[in-house]
Amino acid sequence: MKKRRILVTGGAGFLGSHLCEKLLNMDHEVYCLDNFFTGQKDNIIHLLKNPWFELIRHDITMPFFIEADEIYNLACPASPIHYQYNAIKTIKTSIMGSLNMLGLAKRIKAKVLQASTSEVYGDPTEHPQTENYWGNVNPIGDRACYDEGKRCAEALFVNYHRQNQVRIKIMRIFNTYGPRMHPSDGRVISNFIVQALKNEDITVFGDGTQSRSFCYVDDMVDGIIQFMNTPENITGPVNIGNPVEHSILEIAEKILEFTGSRSKIVFKPLPTDDPLRRKPDISKLKNMIQWKPTVDMDDGLKKTINYFMKTL
Repeated sequence: MKKRRILVTGGAGFLGSHLCEKLLNMDHEVYCLDNFFTGQKDNIIHLLKNPWFELIRHDITMPFFIEADEIYNLACPASPIHYQYNAIKTIKTSIMGSLNMLGLAKRIKAKVLQASTSEVYGDPTEHPQTENYWGNVNPIGDRACYDEGKRCAEALFVNYHRQNQVRIKIMRIFNTYGPRMHPSDGRVISNFIVQALKNEDITVFGDGTQSRSFCYVDDMVDGIIQFMNTPENITGPVNIGNPVEHSILEIAEKILEFTGSRSKIVFKPLPTDDPLRRKPDISKLKNMIQWKPTVDMDDGLKKTINYFMKTL
């Protein structure tokens, strides 16, 4: 495979760092761009000695110029705690950041992938969610800065493709977990593991019957790269994630078992607009690239727990 110059925005984040690492292992040249709001240098410090890896501190709400063959646009806070911390900044990252990356892709004739999200479906009234479902999003709710920002970003990508023939890919990423998750990002799995390892109460919001579908990060990265390499007439959006559904309470109980923790499960009120069910229909992606998740929940949780045991 020909060595490509690849820009990864948000490259020091949880998902972005794994993507950078995989692309380097595939013998590409990787530019990692991050403003370190949620990204961490620890995530990519082991890559700095690679001569084909370059770290750039930059905020994509500001114009950026580089020569590259491909752009993976992952930059945006992705957990409720982080994206609600500065809602206006989150919206600007999705919209202005997309405009800057699309403008760059247009100028240098690069292919660009937008890391969209299952949050475009909001609190879904259809289950599982297919790409044809338009969603059920509260446009002025606490989560709107992220949900609507990502929905607008999709519209920008599609229209840059229609109007300016920019080569685009749009992926709707469902819940992902694994090593390098931020310990204070407020996501279910990282929250539960950190609480369990500290023998603190495990906080379950709602009654625990609400469900999610969790995809291990290695599977996710493989799917993202494979989709980027599909023929150019395939633009998406496509769902990517693990269609196996788990209740939140089930995840808490598994983590208690695997950590041997003395923690107790406590229940608190469900946050506003928190989806009750979330499960991707991935048949569209599987038909395109013959991709499916290979890491089961138990194995993925054990790998993630081992990571947190070493870093906490």
